[in-house]
Amino acid sequence: MDATFWALVALIIFVAILVYVKAPAKLGEALDKRAERIRNELDEARRLREEAQQLLADYQRKRREAEQEAKDLVEAAKREAKAIVAEAKQKTEEYVARRTALAEQKIAQAERDAVNEVRARAVDVAVAAAGKLIADKVDAKTGSKLFETSLQEVKSRMKLN
Repeated sequence: MDATFWALVALIIFVAILVYVKAPAKLGEALDKRAERIRNELDEARRLREEAQQLLADYQRKRREAEQEAKDLVEAAKREAKAIVAEAKQKTEEYVARRTALAEQKIAQAERDAVNEVRARAVDVAVAAAGKLIADKVDAKTGSKLFETSLQEVKSRMKLN
């Protein structure tokens, strides 16, 4: 009996002891538990990944909505600014038109006043000249009567104009 035989016998006894204490079943059970733990961790990782993707999609959607809202606000502000500018331009044009019309009215009134004043002075000068001419040619009594009649006629015509 050599050493190889005794090594074979020791190996068989060792394997018999392992089978007796159910080592292969315990080893299989430990490997099954480890596989189950790994499977649970993979499922958890998948679930977390899906949640992360959903959160990312939600944040991207919210970002797009916020960008669109900002764009809409900018467009509304531009439209409002254009409306304000148009309104200011219209009001300015109306103001200029009113001021121009007022100035034209004042000029027309000043022209009428000047024409009326010139007419009044011309009438006064004509009346005075006529009175002087008539006084030279007509006696005093007839002249004063003629002067008063002419003066009343001129005044009545002035009131009509």
